Amino acid sequence: MRAPEQRAEGAGPFTTRLTWDLPGGGTAVWESRPARRRGVMAVRPPGAPGSRPTGADEAVLRRLRGLNALAATAFVIGGALFATGAGVAQLGSGDATTCASIYFAGGLFFSTGGYVALLQVVNAPRHVPGGEPRLVTPGWRWWSYEPDRVDWLSAAVLFFGTLVFAVDLLDSFLQGLSVQQVNRLIWVPDVIGCVLFLVSGHLAFVEVCHGRFCFHRRSLGWWIVAVNQFGSVLFMVSAIAGFTRPATGSMVDAGVANWGTLIGAACFSLGGLLQFCERP
Repeated sequence: MRAPEQRAEGAGPFTTRLTWDLPGGGTAVWESRPARRRGVMAVRPPGAPGSRPTGADEAVLRRLRGLNALAATAFVIGGALFATGAGVAQLGSGDATTCASIYFAGGLFFSTGGYVALLQVVNAPRHVPGGEPRLVTPGWRWWSYEPDRVDWLSAAVLFFGTLVFAVDLLDSFLQGLSVQQVNRLIWVPDVIGCVLFLVSGHLAFVEVCHGRFCFHRRSLGWWIVAVNQFGSVLFMVSAIAGFTRPATGSMVDAGVANWGTLIGAACFSLGGLLQFCERP
């Protein structure tokens, strides 16, 4: 039997939504984020006013729920630790080593959350390319290379961003650095990590908006992406303000750097809390 005709949407080489016209009437719609995060696709029977979800079996959903809970928890704790470290730095209630230790602990949770988010993509239910409107789930994998998928690119860039942040956080324990060394070993990795976070957030918007500008006030997935991207913007503002001037040996604006980190980290914690509600 010939497969139902399908219409693809997305941006550039990325397909983020497929719509099938079913032979008996009605439609089936696969969207990248709902399939990946919730394990579902929407089916609208002939003459029905709305659509109903259909998707993965219970065993797959249990796996997705576990990954979702682990990633959400890691981002909530990581964001809270980053916010605490920024608060300690701003209030002057701890020395540099104390702040570095709190940030480093938060970075470990961010890296964990980034990797688990990548595992969600690698092991998520996906549609059958060129086939019938149904979801299939691959066998468990710890890694994949799928740059033709925007969700994989977004998650991979985010994960590598957390690893670059880890370099910055480790270097912050070094003592007796010159201004040039501080900027090269701490500030540059910080900026690179922020750029990767921003790129990941942009790709996440491409996924939820299918390549167009959109504002979906009733979409939980859209709000999670928006909150995290706002946090990434604040991280970048913080990084710029944290540049150490060679002439004076002081930051451009330590207050902006600390508050940008604190509020940006709080955004990632909020994004993690919202992710608990995006449960498969």
